[in-house]
Amino acid sequence: MEFSFRHNIPRKDIGVAVVAASGVKGSAALPPDTESELAVLLESRRAAPLSADEERRRAACRDILRNGVYKPTGRGKPASEYLLGAAKEGSFPRVSALVDVNNFISLKYVLPISLWDPGRCQSPAFEFRLGREGEKYVFNNSGQEIDLADLVCGCEVSPDGTSRPIVNPIKDGMATKVRPETGAVIGAIFYPLGAIGPAEIDAAAAEFLEKLLRGSAGSGSRALLLPGDGRGDVVELSAGRRTGPWGR
Repeated sequence: MEFSFRHNIPRKDIGVAVVAASGVKGSAALPPDTESELAVLLESRRAAPLSADEERRRAACRDILRNGVYKPTGRGKPASEYLLGAAKEGSFPRVSALVDVNNFISLKYVLPISLWDPGRCQSPAFEFRLGREGEKYVFNNSGQEIDLADLVCGCEVSPDGTSRPIVNPIKDGMATKVRPETGAVIGAIFYPLGAIGPAEIDAAAAEFLEKLLRGSAGSGSRALLLPGDGRGDVVELSAGRRTGPWGR
């Protein structure tokens, strides 16, 4: 499975770390060792506040979403903040192994992450850009919609160049959400370049991919998208080879 990605966000302070994994099972249970690690992480988040560096990162994640008419406040905050609050309150969501891994990494590194099933897309090409006026999508089973104008989005790009938002750092769209029959996933970690260094974002992406593949016979890879790639550069990524270094 081959995918391509472009960074078309018109800012110089946003990076996107992308992972792709195939041979996974949307219906699988979280492996016992991951369950144990999650329990330790949840207890640490309940027992102690964010460190100074983590608090700066939390604030920076909000700042990279301040674009045009979009304001990251109230229910428009990064999903990572929702997970922090849920961990503090003892109501951390449990959905499925793949989604739980996504949320584990988001909680550990204080970064918003999107996860989607590429098998529910019509194209293997994706881009990251700001939402356009009038764009929206349904994000839950109740049919609620989120207005995407000026919000950072991950989009599917069709062969004719049409770009359709499918995920964002607040709420992912229902159309491509992980389901029990899911056999491959793509994850995108949105991060502020000034609040996390190359070594740590490398570690976050590597751990994300390793945990997505843990307990399966699957394989995958990861890549880093930096500002400027939207000038025409395409980052290609395969979900059909073993975990390796950055694709770019």
